[in-house]
Formats: sequence, structure tokens, C-alpha cells
Amino acid sequence: MTSPGLRRLSTPRAAAVAGVLFALLFGTALVLIRLALPEGAEPGSQWLAEGSTNLKVAATIMPFAGILFLWFMGVVRDGLGRYEDKFFSTVFLGSGLLFLAMMFLAAGVGAGLERSDAAVHPDVASFGQMVLLAISKTYALRMAAVFMISLATIWLKTGLMPRWLVGVSYAVAVGLLLASDISMWLTLAFPTWVLVVSVLLLVRAGVIDVDRDD
Repeated sequence: MTSPGLRRLSTPRAAAVAGVLFALLFGTALVLIRLALPEGAEPGSQWLAEGSTNLKVAATIMPFAGILFLWFMGVVRDGLGRYEDKFFSTVFLGSGLLFLAMMFLAAGVGAGLERSDAAVHPDVASFGQMVLLAISKTYALRMAAVFMISLATIWLKTGLMPRWLVGVSYAVAVGLLLASDISMWLTLAFPTWVLVVSVLLLVRAGVIDVDRDD
């Protein structure tokens, strides 16, 4: 029996816009990090002097992107409703939180190096660059791929999302698993995927009316 004055919480219809904002902020942060650490550049302290502004902005953006990603996860889980499976949901939540924690760690390493005197300790700058790239490309993006695979599997078994989105999710996830170390530009596939999913959720919630006649 519900007590008088108490109301059941419900997810706002426009909450999926958090995914759109995450995609924009996270994509921007990735571009800034990539510009600060050019592809094929030698490790060392020289990249800090040239890309310190980019790293500073990326480190500032990342916490807000992380908050929006949590909202996105909440919206996606709410959409599963009674079809939620404990096994796949555990993998979905765990991989999403691990991805987020690793990206925070990578941003923290970049912010710390940007504030340090790298010219005095070039070895520290080189080590920090390798740690930042390894965390963001090798580990975080592979957790993002697991996040996509688990969610795509839920959609496949429940039919909650179109089959074409399931296929695209699997394809992008496999690409990230196998090729994320090749180029950091490939990591932009993840925020692009989140953007597509968020737009579909907004259409489903009626926030975006694709059938409206002019």
C-alpha cells in the first residue's frame, strides 16, 4: 500500500538528451587529446608544451561527460523495464562503470602532467603519455566495446531496438576490440554510437517527432 503524498519516480522523457550531450563532449575531449598527442609522435616532454591547452580543456570536459554518461546508462536501463536480464545487465553496468572510471583516470593523468614541469622530468612526461594512451585506447575503449556487446545482446533477445542497430552495435564493438590500438581516431566510433542510440530513444519517447507533417 502506497503512503499518502508519496509518488513513484519516473524517468523524464527528455533524459535521453544526456546521451547526445555526452557524445558531443566526449567526442570533443577525444579530439583534443588526439591533437595534443599526434599519431606517430615520439614520446617525450615536447608534446606537453604544444598540447597543454588541449589537455587542460579535455580534462575539464571529461567529468561533465562522465556525469552525462551515467544518465545515459540510467535511461537505457530504464528502457529495459521488466525485460532486464540480471546476467547481461550486470555485464552492461560493470563494463560501463569501468569504462567511465578508466576515462576519468586517463583525464587525471593528462591534467597532472599538464600542471607538472615536464621539461625538468622528460622521463615522467614520456611515462605519463604512455599511461594515458594505454588506459584510454587499450583498456577503456575495450570496456566500451563490452558495454556495446552486452547491450546489443539484450536488444537482440528482447527486440527492444531495431535489428539494424543491433548489427551496427556488434560491428562497431568488434572494431573497437580489434583495432582501438591502431589509431585513436577510431575511438570516435563509440560517442557516435551513443549519439545514434540517444536519438532513437528521444524518438521513442516522443521528444523528437519524425512523423510530424509540415
